[in-house]
Order: sequence, then C-alpha cells, then structure tokens
Amino acid sequence: MTHFRPAFADRRLMVGAGLILLAGAIVQLLAFWPGIMVWDAIRQYGQALSGRYDDWHPPAMNWLWRQLGRIAAGPAPMLALQALLYWSGFALLILAAARRGRSGTALVIAACALLPIPFVLVGTILKDSLMAGTLLVAAGLIGLRRPGDRWLGTGAALILIATATLRFNAVAACLPLLVTLAPDRWKRTRLRFALTMAAAAVPLVIAMPIANRLLHAQPSGVQLSLIIYDLGGIGRYSGSDAFPPVPVERPAEVNAHCYSPISWDSYAWWVDAPCPIGFATVRAAFEAHHIDPYRWWLEALIAHPIAYVRHRLAHFDRNTHFMLADDASLPGLSLHSDPNDWGYQVPPSRLRATIGTLAEWTIATPLGWPICWIALGIGALFLLPLIDRNDPARAVLWSALLYAFSYLPLSVASEIRYHFWTMTAVAIAWTSIIAALARGGTVARWRFAAGLLPFAIVTMLAVASRLIG
Repeated sequence: MTHFRPAFADRRLMVGAGLILLAGAIVQLLAFWPGIMVWDAIRQYGQALSGRYDDWHPPAMNWLWRQLGRIAAGPAPMLALQALLYWSGFALLILAAARRGRSGTALVIAACALLPIPFVLVGTILKDSLMAGTLLVAAGLIGLRRPGDRWLGTGAALILIATATLRFNAVAACLPLLVTLAPDRWKRTRLRFALTMAAAAVPLVIAMPIANRLLHAQPSGVQLSLIIYDLGGIGRYSGSDAFPPVPVERPAEVNAHCYSPISWDSYAWWVDAPCPIGFATVRAAFEAHHIDPYRWWLEALIAHPIAYVRHRLAHFDRNTHFMLADDASLPGLSLHSDPNDWGYQVPPSRLRATIGTLAEWTIATPLGWPICWIALGIGALFLLPLIDRNDPARAVLWSALLYAFSYLPLSVASEIRYHFWTMTAVAIAWTSIIAALARGGTVARWRFAAGLLPFAIVTMLAVASRLIG
C-alpha cells in the first residue's frame, strides 16, 4: 500500500469526484427509473421473456436480460446494470489516474460523466449504452493494471470479448483496448504490432457468431439492411436500377422517391408508408433468382463506385450531424417508453424533462454534433505526446475514432446513440491532454495548432451550413 498512497495526495479532489459520480448516478436512476424502452428494447425484451432469439438485435444482450429477469421483471434490472457499468467505469478511470499520480484530473474525468446526451442514453435501454458501459469498465481496469498484473488484464480482455457480442461493429471499439493489454515486446516493431492487432482481432470477430450459435439465434437477414440501403443509394446517385429483379414498375423512379440519406427505414416494414422495394420484396427476389446478395452488392459497387461513395458520404454527413440545414430533421432522444404489451413506462418527471431539455439543446450545438467530437479526436492524435504512455486514454482515443469511422461504410441510420462511445471516449482523452497542459506540458507549436484545427474547421462549416439553411 505504500506505493499507492502518494497517488492520493489531494484526497479532497478524489472525494469531490466520488460525490459527483454518486450524485449523478442517484439523479439518473431517479429520473429514468425503471428505464426507457424504445422499439429495439421492446423487441429484445420479448425475446428475453421467450428465450427464443434471432440475430436482428444482439442475442447475447437478450440472454443477459433473461438472466436479470430472475431479479425483477421489466427494464429496471437492465437500467441498473447500465448505470452500474457507466458510473463504476468512470470511478475506475479516476482511481487509475490517481494511481499514476494524476489525482488532479479527478474532477474533470467525473465531469465527463455528466455530458447530457450520454446521461440520457444510459437511462434508455440500448445495446449502445450497455456497450459504452462495458468499454468504460475495461478501460478503467486497463488503467489500474500494473506490469505483471494478470488478473486485471484478464478481466479487461474478457469484458472486451463480451462487448464484441453487443454490436456488429463493436470490434472497432474493442481492438485498440485489447491490443493495449498485449506485452510491450509484442508491439516493438511495426510487423509485431500488425501481427498483434491481427491476433487480437480474431477473438473479437468470432465472439458474436459464436454467441449467436450457442444461443441458437435464428438468422433474421439483418445483414440485408445494409445491402438494401447501399443498393438504394447506388441507384439514387447513379440513376439506375441497382436492385435484383423485383415485381415493381419503374424501380429506379420508385427508389428515387424512397431513398433518404438519413436512414434505410423506408425500405423496412415498420414505417407507416414502406417503400414498394422493401426488405421482404428484395429478400424474396434474391431467393427466387438464386442470387448471392453479397456478390450482387459487390458487383453494383464496382459498376457504380462514384454513386456508392456519394451515398456513403451523404449518409455519414447526416449520421454525424455535419452539413445540415436543421438538426430537427434527424432522430432525437427518447424521453418516454414506446407503447408495449407489458405497460412499462417511466412516470412523468420534471427532473427527467429538465435533463431532456438540456440534452436536446445540446444536440443543437457543437457539443451534440458527433462530427465535432470526431474532429476533436483527430486533433488529439497530434497531441498524443502529452498523454502518459501508461494512460488508457491513448487506447480509448483510438477506440473512439475507429468506432466512429466504422459507421462510414456500415451505418444504415442516423441516431445520436451510435456515437455515445465516441463522444464519451474523446472527452476522456481530452481530459488527459488538458491536465498535461495544466501541469506545464509542452508540444511543438505545429502540434498544438494541428490539435485544434480540425475542430475549428469542422465547427465553422457545420455552423455555416445551419445558418445558410
């Protein structure tokens, strides 16, 4: 214990940070109990009750929810778990900073936990919220780990592999953190580092398929959502019919009316006026003509690469809230549960309404635009020399950026929840940078300028697009 005491030189800061986290957790549970259930959560809870899963939403989370049902029914146990992971993850990061002798950053790290958008999302039952919580805990364990400490490292690795079962693109977020756990000698050369990354990717990539198989999850065709959306985008920007033969007259014209750079929802079955070229129609066309969807998609991409790029960039623009005329055109946050068969609702609350108002206001500012957080993350790369080599903020930053850019080729919707982890992780990385500067840390002027320039440029462009309308 003698080696740990100097890290707690300023106990008042640590106590203050702990009180902030405790107060935040209490307020969150009071405001959002028993947990907001949106459409995704309602579908997942139904499968959790039945014990029969498909792979549209992560079966691992549905299975976990079923186990939590032994404690209590409904969303409350999952809300408690999400909150526990989120707040304890920040607590671990604060303890890790103290162990490195950086207790002065405690209050700043605690403040990151109070960002309005993540605060609301933790109160909503979502795979994104659960994933962010597990990543925070893993990062905290990595920060607390000492050389030769296998228990914390093993625990963090297992958590990261479990996290990879929660989202199809969670691998991008988990990989940098898992690589950090590898011995330094495995990363001394570029070749060794590349081999280590490849080896670390293997358990992350196979985690979801193995979990789905073990839980006997039925294939839902969820992968077709991306293929259909990309085919719709290619058709929209090329002016051609990119779909397989479907029983729809003038499919190119129909698609031009259906396509939206915001999301693929018009091709789904849950909207009020679904596109005639919908999920079931396209799926049936692939099956009837014995067409491999992946090969058809690849051939369409090769035939119209510019149209594909335009579609992907247009969607990423909306997905990250970049060059918009009005943020209200995109999906917002949910402050109430959707109607469900079990009658689970969050009771009216002025506290939740106030938090929601603050979060909605944030979405209309650079603080709520994912593109600005991505720009901050890119800028932070130039300032990495300021971050201690044993600080998990380095891996957290790379995790945030890889995860954010995974949505460039893989996203089909533009919901703010997709950027929960990126916003939180970039904020954590910047706490280490700001703390280093406050301690008198220095970098070359060009690095300092490069660290701020991406955010400045992106913010000016985003604000200008909204002012111009």
